[in-house]
Amino acid sequence: MDLTYTEEEQDFRARLREWLAKVLPELPARPSPDDWPGRRAYDAGWQRRLYEAGYAGLHWPVDAGGRGATPTQHLIFLEETERAGAPYVGANFVGLLHAGPTIAAEGTAQQRARWLPPVLRGDEVWCQGFSEPEAGSDLASLRTRAVRDGDDYVITGSKIWTSHAEVADWCELLVRTDPAAPKHRGISWLAMPMDAPGVTVRPLRTLAGSTEFAEMFLDEVRVPVGNRVGAENDGWRVTMVTLSFERGTAFVGEVVACRRTLGELARTAKGNGRWDDPVLRRRLGRLYGEFGALWRLTQWNVSEAERSAGGVPGIGGSVFKLAYSHARQELYDTAAEVLGAQSLSLAEEWTLDRLSSLSYTIAAGTSQIQRNIVAERILGLPKGR
Repeated sequence: MDLTYTEEEQDFRARLREWLAKVLPELPARPSPDDWPGRRAYDAGWQRRLYEAGYAGLHWPVDAGGRGATPTQHLIFLEETERAGAPYVGANFVGLLHAGPTIAAEGTAQQRARWLPPVLRGDEVWCQGFSEPEAGSDLASLRTRAVRDGDDYVITGSKIWTSHAEVADWCELLVRTDPAAPKHRGISWLAMPMDAPGVTVRPLRTLAGSTEFAEMFLDEVRVPVGNRVGAENDGWRVTMVTLSFERGTAFVGEVVACRRTLGELARTAKGNGRWDDPVLRRRLGRLYGEFGALWRLTQWNVSEAERSAGGVPGIGGSVFKLAYSHARQELYDTAAEVLGAQSLSLAEEWTLDRLSSLSYTIAAGTSQIQRNIVAERILGLPKGR
């Protein structure tokens, strides 16, 4: 097996590095964490730069507006943008990493033409309307109801943990279109405009003080039937496509960031004397090995996804999500050991990252759900009763 980079890939890396070195100093100052309109504008501006330079949608197929890059070029892009400290997708993450790829895989030609170019250009932001107060891990028990009325669905219900709802233009929304059907078979996947009458958004404040989540209330909201992606009542299958992207490839940039953080932790420990603790050194060494293995698994998942029909990641994404969630939590627990009393200060970036890491074993499917998927779909074990 040849693991060396081709001349074309090396040229891609060199051109990307040159472009990043040119444009990053030109970026405006990052807005305050509480300034969501400012953060949206900042993230959209970065996405527009990527689009104009030909780097937007590297992981999307060409017929969806993507660049048709190879899996290796996609990974090189992630490595180089993280190394350079470039902005992440930010408020655009649902559209770029979840909704957009789902529409690319499952939408009609008209739907792809309508929704995908604005996502790639940074013109429109999406949020995710999946979880409900009584439908978290058991997502298929959702109750938000959509009743057909001519060419529209009339939607009533509520959602929670709706990422970036406060600045979103569109919502990938799961609704129950057949309450009499078995719970997994009566669901539909809709694209809902967030400015539709009857949509109310209330921000939720996290442990770290941020408000990137919201609860959303839907009071007889009308959504055109033409906004349904996939067949009516086939939304659970479409949702599995969305979750495959969320678990399989959406976290790849974060693995690169965690590997960089690990190096910074080692340098900080050497500077403040914590490096003299052999237990801490062993822990850092083991984490180095874990994140190295996770990066290899990431490379495999991205390669498999981009070779599959529609570019949909396989169930290996659950293996990655399970391992990554726990490794990330241990990474920032270790950061607290390195920082000592400083780890109690919210002024420390690693403190905020540690608080954020607590959600990773819940978000995008709990670790318990991922273990069930691995047990049943990979190991072939029987379902629990």
